[in-house]
Amino acid sequence: MRELFLTVPQEFDGRTMQEFLKSRGFSQRTIIKLKHVKNGVTRRGELVRTIDAVYSGDEIRVVLEDAGGLEPNPDLKAGIAYEDEDVIVFDKPPYMAVHPSIKHSCDTLGNLFAAMFPDTPFRALNRLDRNTSGLCVCAKNRLAAAALSKKVEKVYYAVVDGEMGSGEIEVPIGRVEDSIIYRNVTPNGQYALTLYEGIMHKNSRTLVRVILKTGRTHQIRVHFAYVGFPLCGDGMYGGDQSAIQRQALHCGEVSFTHPVSGKRITLTSELPEDIQALFDDRGIS
Repeated sequence: MRELFLTVPQEFDGRTMQEFLKSRGFSQRTIIKLKHVKNGVTRRGELVRTIDAVYSGDEIRVVLEDAGGLEPNPDLKAGIAYEDEDVIVFDKPPYMAVHPSIKHSCDTLGNLFAAMFPDTPFRALNRLDRNTSGLCVCAKNRLAAAALSKKVEKVYYAVVDGEMGSGEIEVPIGRVEDSIIYRNVTPNGQYALTLYEGIMHKNSRTLVRVILKTGRTHQIRVHFAYVGFPLCGDGMYGGDQSAIQRQALHCGEVSFTHPVSGKRITLTSELPEDIQALFDDRGIS
């Protein structure tokens, strides 16, 4: 359970509770859910309806309740880059899926989250492929999930063979027929835009800084393969696997505005050892 105390500012004097809550990032769905929580929204200990007026200086108490769902696995490990009452940011290792699936029913980040917070649903706000490492932002309650949905800014780092410069890739991506996983560039696909900057060249490889302007499945992997620079280790899209056995892709930076405090938060994560090794003597194939 998360308990919030919110003070009504002058500009909402005489307006409805619903208007005030929406101004603080509550979605309509979350506001509806509050009606089913015992004493979900109160003022001076008395229940307040969403249609009731609020007044400048009122202190509003809001109770957010959730229920868990995934099977907990306390034996799993992942770094924690940030945590407070509303948000936790994991530094996910490679080879750990974010969400459970048929092949990975109890060894995912979601199962770790369930062990840490058994009464809280798992809400990952940026999804990473199983073999992609790095920062994954998760909400601890409905308010944080609604406020941060599609508002987490991400920077990825990828390694490709060859010398790659800077630019953008703007071609549509769609699902390959008869496959639920594989994607390719196709005129009938969804619009996709990737910005990239080559920031280091060594061992005939390039470390590339990547920003996605759209969020298509496998977007970085598909776009880089399309322009002739598949990610090192990405066997699915033609990358060389001689020096690394997974796509050399890492979510190295996330930024977001905190859903309660309003503070801007920026977090970074170092490249994992297997990607760093591509630029030292161990990474020469």
